[in-house]
Amino acid sequence: MPHLIDTGGALSAPAGQTGGTRFGVPGWAHPMLAPVEWAVLAQPGLPLHWTVLDVAGGPGARPDSYCVAAAATLREAGVTVLGHLAMRDGTRSFGELVSDAHRFLDWYGVDGFYLADCPSGRAQLAETARTVTTLRALCAQQRRYQHRHTAGRQGGPAGHGRHRGPGGPCPRVAEPGGVPAGTGTAGLRPALVSEHGTHPHPGYADLADQLVTFSGSWTDYRWSQAAGWTADHPPERFCHLVHGVPRMHIEEALRIARWQGAGTVWFTDRTDREGRNPWEALPGYWDELVSRLGPGVSE
Repeated sequence: MPHLIDTGGALSAPAGQTGGTRFGVPGWAHPMLAPVEWAVLAQPGLPLHWTVLDVAGGPGARPDSYCVAAAATLREAGVTVLGHLAMRDGTRSFGELVSDAHRFLDWYGVDGFYLADCPSGRAQLAETARTVTTLRALCAQQRRYQHRHTAGRQGGPAGHGRHRGPGGPCPRVAEPGGVPAGTGTAGLRPALVSEHGTHPHPGYADLADQLVTFSGSWTDYRWSQAAGWTADHPPERFCHLVHGVPRMHIEEALRIARWQGAGTVWFTDRTDREGRNPWEALPGYWDELVSRLGPGVSE
């Protein structure tokens, strides 16, 4: 079963080691409807890279008290929370995206952003780069403001310590092509995750800290192939989101992710039949999935 091809179609092994596979949670249902799902992410020792906060296809029109509380709880647990920005394959305006980003930072203190339905073509690369540069600048601005605010309250030098309450700063932002280090349970705190759902033009690897290069069904995933250029990057740069994975095929799914060089995954037995969102609830085999990636923290 081929899983990695170069431009000539020959099989190729990914560069580097693929240890430490972790979870990337693409977004639960609203905290009022899925309290168990949101609570489980705060458990210590969970092998988690990040989770997405999607209030209403974005930050919503006004602060949501349930989402404010959920985000604060996760940040206190050291979990990276990313605000869901709907790129709509590049059809949303720059101004709309920046406005949403401001609201996520001001209301929920997110650690960065999840660029949903990010464009993948070369033609949209320049405009996407403009958006990404602005988002990084907003995070840095928020961090500087919060450091000054914290220093003023504590009477200490500016930038001393790190406030983790609502409206807290974004994590340290890596240069393009790198993943920032942080204090979360995963040890990696990507500030920007671009969800393409397929392999984009290689230039997008210079923009985001992590790229979602597969998002779809288990049927498609079993026969998927990774683009050859991904072998030039470490596994923590890539994420795969797969729904409809049967319990008996969890190990096979993990092998595919490791062979294709994806260090972050989300597998679920839930499906998108009848227009349902397969990501909004825990997989039916959650305990088993956690035990395969890390300690049995879900009991």
